[in-house]
Amino acid sequence: MINSLKRRFVAHLDPVLMYALGGLMFVSLVLMYSASDGNWGRVLGQLVNIVVAFTALWVVANMPLHYLMRIAVPIYVTGMLLLLGVMSPLGVNSHGATRWLNIGVATIQPSELMKIAVPLMMAWYFEKHEATLTLKNYFVATLLLAVPVALILKQPDLGTGLLIAASGFYVLFLAGLSWRIMTGMAVLAAASAPFLWHAMHDYQRHRILMLLDPSQDALGKGYHTIQGMIAVGSGGLIGKGYMNGTQTHLDFLPERMTDFIFAVYSEEFGLLGNLILLALYGVVIARGFIITANASTYFTRLMAGSITLTFFTYTFVNMGMVSGILPVVGVPLPLISYGGTSMVTLYLGMGMLMSIHSHKKLVQS
Repeated sequence: MINSLKRRFVAHLDPVLMYALGGLMFVSLVLMYSASDGNWGRVLGQLVNIVVAFTALWVVANMPLHYLMRIAVPIYVTGMLLLLGVMSPLGVNSHGATRWLNIGVATIQPSELMKIAVPLMMAWYFEKHEATLTLKNYFVATLLLAVPVALILKQPDLGTGLLIAASGFYVLFLAGLSWRIMTGMAVLAAASAPFLWHAMHDYQRHRILMLLDPSQDALGKGYHTIQGMIAVGSGGLIGKGYMNGTQTHLDFLPERMTDFIFAVYSEEFGLLGNLILLALYGVVIARGFIITANASTYFTRLMAGSITLTFFTYTFVNMGMVSGILPVVGVPLPLISYGGTSMVTLYLGMGMLMSIHSHKKLVQS
């Protein structure tokens, strides 16, 4: 009986993904202890985040594929209402941005939900029109993407807005958007760069300028970039040792439990540690591509591909901004940085990948 219950519990959990996610869970908790200067409260908080997120993963992994399609519209509509709620008196302002919503029992960040809701809705829409796809359908799908991105940019939250835009673009690409149109979009984006520059907030322009030369404001706008690069570079080949990072424990490194936790890891474990971390991320991404290639329906191929490519983008952007090759845009390191809403969203995506893989035999393409 116990063995039967055990088999049922893990029946829809992909073992390859679970081993890689388990490794990232361990890294997250170990790093949280160091980044918080031995604060067990922070470690416990992150453990609670992981438990809640894993519960969400398990529920979604056991969800049949037609349920995923059923919840696409409700989740998207709910996310849009929450984004509008951020603009109401219930919106919570912090550090000059209104990105959070007070729902009484907790404060949530609705834009995190849209990381799943937007590609899910777009994949659902393309599935409904698969047999008769026209340019009009791509235009409607672009609107489904553009409206929430515009609301998120208004908060303002450039980093999340760009990442959600990327997740939606991946769906458009996987749905067969022609290279001619994508080239036209790229040319249009390049041509509109001067107008976009003037439309940016001052702090957003400063972040891009600081990428080019952070030393021009080393104690101000360029501080994050400089300290991140120092921490990453000072780790050397094998690192300074666990809990021995000077940039971290002498309080030079900002946001060390969230956006810059990769700098903490690099300083303490060096290049060899980074290679291990990259291997764990590589397993997740490679497994995601395999699941995408073997997906049984148009909807699941679009969804699995978007989740995998978006996960890769999040990882690359965070490591890039900490290393000084990309602007600082406030993107956490996936599955490792402290944060409940982000953790749940990412685990939901992993749960969807597992559902797509484990239920594919029940659906014929």
